[in-house]
Amino acid sequence: MKRWKIWSAALAWAAGPAMAAQEACVEVEVNGARAPSYSCLTQQLAPASTGRAQRPVTLGAEVIAGQPSNQLGLYNRAATSHRMGNTFGTSVLPQRPDAPAPR
Repeated sequence: MKRWKIWSAALAWAAGPAMAAQEACVEVEVNGARAPSYSCLTQQLAPASTGRAQRPVTLGAEVIAGQPSNQLGLYNRAATSHRMGNTFGTSVLPQRPDAPAPR
């Protein structure tokens, strides 16, 4: 383990200022199995920040999922109950007012 520290220090010194600006990822090998530093790799693969706040990307499905069901043309119990009147749940025909008396 001591050799690894010396080797990484020598490598950082040889690389100079270019390596100082960019962090090096350490990959450890234990019993023949390699274990890379995923957090370091994630930081290196992340896009460079431009300094301004970017809008979060919203998918079309997220916008649709947030809309009320009556805007999507789906069943809405409150609207159906209003349309059917007092016959909701008892008849397939909606409630209609009585015909006006002829004059």
